[in-house]
Amino acid sequence: MNPRANSNSKTVNAVAEAFLSEKSDRVERALRALCESWVDAPQTLRAVIEYSLFAGGKRLRPALALGAAELVSGDDRPAMPAACALEMIHTYSLMHDDLPSMDDDDLRRGKPTAHKVYGEANAILAGDALLTMAFDAAAESGSAAVVREIARAAGVAGMVGGQVIDLESENKQLTLEQLRRLHACKTGALIRASLRAGAMLGGASEDALAALTRFGEAIGLAFQIADDILDVVGEETALGKRVGSDANKHKSTYPQLLGLERARQLADETAGEAMAALAGFGPEADVFRALARFIVERDK
Repeated sequence: MNPRANSNSKTVNAVAEAFLSEKSDRVERALRALCESWVDAPQTLRAVIEYSLFAGGKRLRPALALGAAELVSGDDRPAMPAACALEMIHTYSLMHDDLPSMDDDDLRRGKPTAHKVYGEANAILAGDALLTMAFDAAAESGSAAVVREIARAAGVAGMVGGQVIDLESENKQLTLEQLRRLHACKTGALIRASLRAGAMLGGASEDALAALTRFGEAIGLAFQIADDILDVVGEETALGKRVGSDANKHKSTYPQLLGLERARQLADETAGEAMAALAGFGPEADVFRALARFIVERDK
C-alpha cells in the first residue's frame, strides 16, 4: 500500500467525520428540543421514539441538508427543520424495517431493536408518530416545496415504494438495472432529497441545485453499494447489526450480482461521479468531496 495514499485517505475521512460530528451534535440538540415540546404525548410513546431516535448513527441525511444550505448560502440554520424531519423519517423507516414482518432484525446500532424492547405494536406506533411529526417539523421551514420534496422522496415512488420492491425481489435474481432502480427508491431518494431540501432552503441557483441533485444521486448509489459490501465483509461489532442478512434472505446485492471486487470498483466509480458533479464549486465543497470518499471507505 502506498503510505501517502493511506495518509490522504485518513485525512479525507477525518474531514468527513468532523463534519458529520459537528452537524450531528446540532441536529441532536434540535431533535431533543422537539421531543421535549411533545408534552401531551403518552410517556410510553415518547420513550420508544427517544430510544430509537437517540440510538446513535451518523446523521448523514440531516448533515447533507445542513451542508447543502451552508454550501450555497454560508448559513445552515434555515435547513434545520428539514434536517430534523429527514432524520425522523429515516429513524421511523429503520424501526419498521426491523419488524418481524419485514427484515426481522433484533439488533440495530449495537442495541436491541425497538420492537424487542417495547413490543411490535409500540414500535409500529412510534414509527407512525415519527413519520407524522416529521412533516410538522418540516413545515417549520416555511417552504411547501421542501415539504413536498421530502414527502415524495419518502413515499410511493421513493423510500416506501423501494421497500415494497425490495420485499417482492427476495428469492429473485435482479438485473443490474433493476437493482439500481430498487436502491434509487429505497435508499437514494431520501439522500437526494436531503441535498435538494438544504439547497432549496439556502436559496440555491438552478445550476447549484442541479449539481447537488446529481451529487445526491451518486452518493445515494455509492452508499448502498458500500452497505451491500459491508454485509459481506463487515464486522458485526462495528456495524452494530448482523452481517450476512442479505444472503440469508436471498436478496440481490451488488457483490452477489457483480462479485466483490467489481462491486468495490463500482462504488469507487460512483464516488468519482459524485465528486465530478461538484466541479462547479470551489474549495467550499471539499467537505462534500471528502464525504463521497468516506461513504465508500467506511467500516460501518
